[in-house]
Amino acid sequence: MDSAATSFSSSTPSPVDYIVLLILRPIAAISFVFVFIAFGWLLAWKLVLVHVPLVQEIFGLRKKPAKFKPQTRRISRYYNSINTRNSSTPGPGTEEAVREPS
Repeated sequence: MDSAATSFSSSTPSPVDYIVLLILRPIAAISFVFVFIAFGWLLAWKLVLVHVPLVQEIFGLRKKPAKFKPQTRRISRYYNSINTRNSSTPGPGTEEAVREPS
């Protein structure tokens, strides 16, 4: 009976075990989750979010305005030439084309 009492008393948790179980383990688990989320956010920030214009605008990271493409493409040159041709010669239905010379 003495050996049974000794094994029973050695298997009972001490007050330190209760402190570890009730306080330190939840704190460690919560801190692990926060570190994991922070690492994921940092990784996403460095790889993707820095390049998103909306995020740049929200956090004030946009230093220079976005450059627009110049209108030197073939189609824009074609329409520009049509516009300049139309503005220099009167088209049908305008007053200058309808008026007869006197």
